[in-house]
Order: sequence, then C-alpha cells, then structure tokens
Amino acid sequence: MLKLKRILLIAPGEMTLTPAFERAFALACATGALLRIVAFDYVPALAAAGLFAPEAMAQAREGYLQVHRHWLEQQARFKRCIGLNVTTEVVWARSNLAHVLEYVNDFHPDLVIKDTHYVPALDRAFHRPLDWHLLRECPAHLHLVAHAGHARPMKILAAVDLSHLEELTQGLNDRILDLASTLAAGCDATLHLLNVGCWAVMGDGAASVPTGSLDGSLKGAIEDAQQEAFDALAERYGIQSSCRHLLTGIPQKVIGLFARQHTFDMVVLGTLYPDGKHRFIGSIVESVLNQAPCSLMIVKPPQPSE
Repeated sequence: MLKLKRILLIAPGEMTLTPAFERAFALACATGALLRIVAFDYVPALAAAGLFAPEAMAQAREGYLQVHRHWLEQQARFKRCIGLNVTTEVVWARSNLAHVLEYVNDFHPDLVIKDTHYVPALDRAFHRPLDWHLLRECPAHLHLVAHAGHARPMKILAAVDLSHLEELTQGLNDRILDLASTLAAGCDATLHLLNVGCWAVMGDGAASVPTGSLDGSLKGAIEDAQQEAFDALAERYGIQSSCRHLLTGIPQKVIGLFARQHTFDMVVLGTLYPDGKHRFIGSIVESVLNQAPCSLMIVKPPQPSE
C-alpha cells in the first residue's frame, strides 16, 4: 500500500480558512504525513513603491508578511496540539505556475493540495487557470478541493480507464487504486470502483474508437476483456461487489453524473500526457474538472526517479 510521507498545502494568499485547510489537516492526520503549508503572498502596490523607496518599502513588506506568518502559524499551532506535524511558510511571490512548481520541486511532496477555483468557459478560452496548468505540470499527486462537506472523506470513488493497453498508461490504474485504497483505509472511508466502458484501443497506437462502431463479436470480446481486467483490479484491492460499477457512456459525463448522484466526497482519477502535446487520458480529467461535483484527487504517472 502507498505511504504518504509529505503533504504540501498551497494556501490562498488571503488569510482565511478554506476547505483545503480542513482536508489537508484530515489527510495528514489519517496518514501520519508531515504537512507543510505554504502561502504565496504578493502585493503589487508594495512592490511598485519599493522602486522609489526601497528601504522603507522593505520594512513595510516585512511587517506585512510577518502578520501573515503569524496567522498561518497560529492555524498550525492548533493542529500540533492534537499531534500533527505541521510547518508553515509565507513566500513573497505571485501564486503562479513557475513559483508553485519551483516550491514543489524543492519540497518533494507526495501529495499537493489546493482549493479549486471555477473559471467560466469564456474566460478559460483566453486564460488557463493555475489548476489546469498543475494538471499537466505538477509532478506530485494533486488534490483539488471543492466544497468539503466532510473534512475527512467518507465516500471515495476511484475511476479507472480500462480502454487503453496497460503499457501505454504506465500502470496508472494500479497507482489510482494504490492511492485511493490508502486514503480509504486511513480515513475509514468506503471505496468504490468505477470504469466507464465506451472506448477500445485498436492496433498498436493510442487512438481509440467508440465500441458502438465495432461488430458484435469484437465488441463482445472487448467488453469481456475489460470485465476481466475490472474484476482483477477489484479483487486485488479488496473492493466488495456492491461497490463495483461498470457503466457505459462518455467517460467525463458519466463520472461527473455518477459522483454527483451518489454524493461522493472525492473522485480519484489518473492523468497522463505522454508527449506533452497530445491529450491522452488527461483530457478526461480536464473535462471532469470543468464541472467537478466534488473534490478531485489526480494521480500522476511515475517519475523517472521512481
């Protein structure tokens, strides 16, 4: 079973408690992991004023940051009283992809947690928010927290993709279930397994076609193969029959609707961009993120050092 040792919470720049705080505290408690809380804080007015009075503005900036550090440390102190290992840091920098990735690469967390932010479709057409960039670029598993009805998740849905050859996905389905089962065990949550059977790999490439376009015998053979793989995964991770779900349809729509109807606290999905350009399994996650019915846990493929 996967062991989470280091969790990084990317706190908002505003000094306010958000759902990601409570989820991070709950997961750190459930897994025994070290929790680091970092806030990126940057006031353009102070930065601009520093061009004209650098010494005075440096003092003003330090005073401003000290208030933020004190507030963040106070939140951590409350949790240390119940045995959590929590550290904090406030960084004078914009909360953009470059600064976040630099911090992640220095800290080497097993899991990164942050609040998710809804961005309208028209705005996304001109500007990709940080959440979307982290889906592609963050090397660690990524937990995007929406409204957290339960700080400690009680119902977890692991959504696997059995429509691609295992060698193409770098064992992503097992990584999804490794993380999902670890969290479910630590949180005493019910773990469900979902596969949406709509696509099938043809030939040696990564291209997929709708199974509805196949003749009956080939379609049946593909469905039988996916059923066999699904049952093997479920058995390997001890998922009971009542918590196994094989559905058909467009994956991103079915996953979102199923999670909403059954009030899951967390959906665990995998993302993979083999060449950095073509959207492969990652496109499903992006679509689910757009209309996420609950918090998402995005599992990443292994890094070269693993």
